[in-house]
Amino acid sequence: MNLLIINIKQLVQADNKSKAYVSGKQMSKLPIIKDAFLYVESGRIMDFGKMADLNIGRERYFSMSEKIIDASNKIILPTWCDSHTHIVYAGSREKEFVDKIKGLTYEEIAKRGGGILNSAELLRQTSEEDLFEQASNRIKEIIALGTGAVEIKSGYGLTPEAEIKMLRIIKRLKDSFPIKIKSTFLGAHTIPLEYKSNPDEYVDIIINEMLPVIAAEDLADYIDVFCDKGFFTPDQTERILMAGMKYGLRAKLHANELDHSGGIKVGVKYGALSVDHLEYISDEDIELLKESDTMPTILPGSAFFLNLPLSPARKMIDAGLPVAFASDYNPGSCPSGNMNLVLSMACIRYKLLPEEAINACTVNSAYAMGVSDTHGTISIGKSASFIITKPIPSYDYIPYSFGNHVIESVYLNGELQKHYE
Repeated sequence: MNLLIINIKQLVQADNKSKAYVSGKQMSKLPIIKDAFLYVESGRIMDFGKMADLNIGRERYFSMSEKIIDASNKIILPTWCDSHTHIVYAGSREKEFVDKIKGLTYEEIAKRGGGILNSAELLRQTSEEDLFEQASNRIKEIIALGTGAVEIKSGYGLTPEAEIKMLRIIKRLKDSFPIKIKSTFLGAHTIPLEYKSNPDEYVDIIINEMLPVIAAEDLADYIDVFCDKGFFTPDQTERILMAGMKYGLRAKLHANELDHSGGIKVGVKYGALSVDHLEYISDEDIELLKESDTMPTILPGSAFFLNLPLSPARKMIDAGLPVAFASDYNPGSCPSGNMNLVLSMACIRYKLLPEEAINACTVNSAYAMGVSDTHGTISIGKSASFIITKPIPSYDYIPYSFGNHVIESVYLNGELQKHYE
């Protein structure tokens, strides 16, 4: 469908300059066109600019468009890119939520058989069709909240059969929804109870039994490891990443959520696309990241839910690093995929300017999941996946008005997603 949107109050992140991501001081720069138009053809952005430019030389867009929208007093910006989720899971874990309120730590709950192991047991008992239906409902939910690209990890299977089942469901989701989906193999999410005394045996199973099937069926885009205190060591992480790389899977890493784990160093060494969580990060880690192409990714929802120390996002940006923000949507540490709330937390808790937060949730998070060529900015040739807000004063109002639903409509590939509202 050809679509023309006129009288846009602010067209945010409208940029045709070639950039994979923005770093340091550049994160506070946000390209904006006031009183703008946007023209979409066959699901792609074909043109944009000031209304004055539309009225001089581009009048043909009016006759070429099947639909014309007047966006007076409304903001348009690219859909959110959520580069870290675990939304294929079974059931919920609200009982552990109560345990946390009572004072149990994440590690204590895990030692009692809760946490990831609890979700793994539930997933094994749940049919593939039921899991697909549950995940589909979550996909519909995040689309309605403005997410247009999402990375989904496995990791609640922890056996060859269950991990492959999860990845097949993610593949079905890719084929069933217009949202852009990237798939990540996270067999190394935690060590199953039966391998606690010999975790290297489980690492062997990941490498020798899971990876060959995943590669043969083309079920994953990336490989991930939870490299942290009480989970996988840097040496084990290196073994898994090297094996994945042999099958063409680029690394993405859970790192430094619970302690200074060495995960950032491993991630940089193996060219990880992103290292995620980063509640604990040293000056040495920051310097390593500055010399790399690895995107530091912060997950404020899990830090909020688990009462963890905040990742020093402000320090990283001031040191010249880029940062991305993502939801970490999962049943145990962040049962929410609301990227609007992530945007607000980036400003309120991590002291990012609204411009920095929007960059962190669009262009930088697009890079962190490898979709910069199609998503993250309003650019000619990219997917016409964007948010139209309700009438609001400015883009600053989006993170300011936390918890309120300021989105009027969501377009993915040029199509209104009204059936997901």
